[in-house]
Amino acid sequence: MVSSGSRASALPLSVQSPSRHWRRWWRGLAPHRQDRFAALAPLVAVLLFFLAIVASFWYLHTEEIGREREALQRDVEYAQQRLRLRLSERQEQVMRIARDLPGQGLNETDFATLADLLITQYPEVQALSWIDETGRVRASQSAPTLTSGQIRLAGEILRPGPTLEGFHQVQQLEQASYQQAAPRAEGPAPLLQLLVPLGGDERFAGVLLAEYSTDSLLRYGTPNEVLSRYAVTLLNVRHQLLAGTALQPRARPLLPWARASNAYDAPIVLPGLTLVLRAQAYRTSLGVVGSGLFWLVGALSIMTAWLLLGTWRHTRKRMQAQEALVAETNFRRAMENSILTGMRALDLEGRITYVNAAFCQMTGWSAEELVGQTPPYSYWPEAERNSQQSKLHEELSGRALPGGLQVRVQRKSGTVFDARLYVSPLIDGHGRHTGWMTSMTDITEPNRVREQLVASHERFTIVMESLDASVSVAPLGSKELLFANRLYRQWFGSQTDGHLQLVMQAGVVHAPEEDDEDGLMGLPSHAMTQANSDNVEIYQSELGRWLEVRSRYLHWVDGRLAQMVIATDITARRNAQELAAHQAERTQSVSRLITMGEMASSVAHELNQPLTAISNYCSGMISRVQSGQISEDALLGALGKTAHQAQRAGQIIQRIRAFVKKSEPNRQLAKVTEMVAEAVELATIELRRHNVRLTHYVAARLPPVMADRILIEQVLINLMKNGAEAIAHAGCAPARRSVELRVVPRQVDGVDVIQFSVEDSGPGLPREVLEHLFEAFYSTKSEGMGMGLNLCRSIVESHQGRLQAQNLYNGKEVTGCLFTFWLPLAGAENATSNFEAITT
Repeated sequence: MVSSGSRASALPLSVQSPSRHWRRWWRGLAPHRQDRFAALAPLVAVLLFFLAIVASFWYLHTEEIGREREALQRDVEYAQQRLRLRLSERQEQVMRIARDLPGQGLNETDFATLADLLITQYPEVQALSWIDETGRVRASQSAPTLTSGQIRLAGEILRPGPTLEGFHQVQQLEQASYQQAAPRAEGPAPLLQLLVPLGGDERFAGVLLAEYSTDSLLRYGTPNEVLSRYAVTLLNVRHQLLAGTALQPRARPLLPWARASNAYDAPIVLPGLTLVLRAQAYRTSLGVVGSGLFWLVGALSIMTAWLLLGTWRHTRKRMQAQEALVAETNFRRAMENSILTGMRALDLEGRITYVNAAFCQMTGWSAEELVGQTPPYSYWPEAERNSQQSKLHEELSGRALPGGLQVRVQRKSGTVFDARLYVSPLIDGHGRHTGWMTSMTDITEPNRVREQLVASHERFTIVMESLDASVSVAPLGSKELLFANRLYRQWFGSQTDGHLQLVMQAGVVHAPEEDDEDGLMGLPSHAMTQANSDNVEIYQSELGRWLEVRSRYLHWVDGRLAQMVIATDITARRNAQELAAHQAERTQSVSRLITMGEMASSVAHELNQPLTAISNYCSGMISRVQSGQISEDALLGALGKTAHQAQRAGQIIQRIRAFVKKSEPNRQLAKVTEMVAEAVELATIELRRHNVRLTHYVAARLPPVMADRILIEQVLINLMKNGAEAIAHAGCAPARRSVELRVVPRQVDGVDVIQFSVEDSGPGLPREVLEHLFEAFYSTKSEGMGMGLNLCRSIVESHQGRLQAQNLYNGKEVTGCLFTFWLPLAGAENATSNFEAITT
């Protein structure tokens, strides 16, 4: 006999494994996940319950609709057969009369008797008409229910319409045919027409027209049991109503199992025409869904579901509260363990009840070693225990300072650091005072930074006080002086008057408001603080000094927009600049004297020609006057030539005197053609001595320039003379000894200028000479001083121009040298800053 234990152990693994698997899975879940699954179980049960109820009622509803549709289909098909049989019987009777008309020789009276009998016996038959082969009504008999418009009169010709179309169709096919006119919105319903051909001797003799009332046909041809259960209507193939009354269309059901309209169509096929019999079931009962049992079960189900959902929501809220509590606890524990501030809790007797990880990390003691300690604590330095005890007594008595107190803390390793303690009372949930909570912060590093800041401030103060420039800072719109160094205080005192005076003379004025508020408050200041400072040189009459003032905007430590002004004493530099300008003026004058000294022999030769001519004219006139061989006209002509030569010599001497005369620089409107003519006249003397040909071209209608004529003539003469000397020293052939001066308008960087270019046919300049050509005291001549070209460049740049030099090439061969400089027009003074930028 096998025991039950052995029988259970003998079960296959496939039977034991599911339960063990689910049990192992359930035990492996966390408690909160088990609670979640347990809370979902009622909801799943409610959903299954609802699904079962919906499936049951859906099945019952479907069965009920199926039974009703089968009964409707069966009844409609039965009514269809009855209507078709009734129409067939009437068709046989009409065809019998049609056969008797041509064969038996019946007349109109006999026809009226047969037609009246048929109309009286069968209510659906409304009229019977005899129509001959021409479409004329020979005889017609109608029921008294017809209107006057529907009665056909003897002798009437068929009018175009469905009846005439049916007449022609029967004439062609020689078969009976049904016709039905389309229903109209107003007036009586159209009659159903049956056209039977009349045949005699195998020729068409007309038709017998029988007209039925579709309403009577439907009423008497449909069984009463069908009419009592359904709304029966007769339609044509276009579903237009011919007889009966249709039910109003029902609204779309809201519920998926709600009853929709139950209708069925059965076609009635006739020769030449098809009718449709439609039946719509009346709603005699609410069905299964509308019964009280359904609503009772539904109400109980909804109540059960509502209770289960309420229980589930309550359980879910409890779970959420539990999870929030756990998360809040974990968050606070993580926050306490992650903050760098040490937390310590004391009871009313001073016993440590709690320390966080930061406190343990600061002191080096573990929480187990610290919790439960009473004063003196192990992290108190040995030498400061008395002072620490007194501070603890102040803490426990509630007399601790709001700003905290600074103490010394000893680590477990023996090192000591500075800390600041903040004490606050510890209140429990019932509002009782249970102890004190202390937060401790290591302030060793802040103390070190504070000491460094103090030292840095001292160094900054020493540097600012030692500057040889006045530095002052004042807020915009206020008379408050934020900062002033020693030199400012020596010059202007400790008030803002000197600062405001410097700002006003520098051209940046911000008057203080009466209410001492910043008038620019709220405006964006980024562009102002990022802007570069401009240097302005002013003369301070009260100090008797020239000052270079620089100002810029900055954000002060309190966030206000302030203006810093730096004033440097440049009196010595201005004196040096004035002396340098005076020396440059003397240098220009000396350079002109040197130039004329070098041209002395050429000038003497040039003056010798008019003087010799004057002497010859005078000697000739004396000898001819003495001999009495001169007439008055010849004497006047000789005197005129003599005066011309004397005037020429005077002009040469006047040009030389004006050129070498020492005078202050005088810029005024000057005509370019006059400057070039005077320079060419003086330079021609020197170029003729070196046997160099001079050509010049000046563009027509050149506008005037703002320049010093003497200085520009000095530049032109120096450039032309240097070109002639270069050609002479190189020993060029006579055909290549030429210097060309061209003056044309140009545009440089969008500014209209006059360009002067001097081109010679000499050997050019070496590369090393081009690099140092305009430097002072650099010369390629053994007797030169090296000041000519440097002085020329200074003169041109003082006129906001630029002087350049370059070699001319024909392939790789140097064919000469070109010196170019330009001067701005008289109306281009506003572009001075652009020219200065170009020259720099």
